[in-house]
Amino acid sequence: QVQLVESGGGLVQAGGSLRLTCAASGRSSSNYGIGWFRQSPGKEREFVAAITYSGLYTHYAEFVKGRFTVSRDNAKKTVYLQMNSLKPEDTAVYYCAAKRDSGSYYSPNEYDFWGQGTQVTVSS
Repeated sequence: QVQLVESGGGLVQAGGSLRLTCAASGRSSSNYGIGWFRQSPGKEREFVAAITYSGLYTHYAEFVKGRFTVSRDNAKKTVYLQMNSLKPEDTAVYYCAAKRDSGSYYSPNEYDFWGQGTQVTVSS
């Protein structure tokens, strides 16, 4: 059982920054990678970024490369998504999700646990 809670969303102007936090709880015998996804009204949930359970490797969607950075703390219980140079099209509910640390990180169908989501709104 892995429980995830996102925080850090809010309203920012284009070009601004936010740092999202994904706090994990619950004891599991499995190793989990953490992915970030986002979803806006009328659109499918899309991959944003991911980090392996070790924190040694990261993955990014093309549209966030150079702007977003995913990281996790030494205890591997908290994952961050630093979002810089935000654009209005980044507006969405952002979710963190956990998966076994194997296979592809890019599909939401690969993930076993999801947080509630946190709203990010970027104004122009």
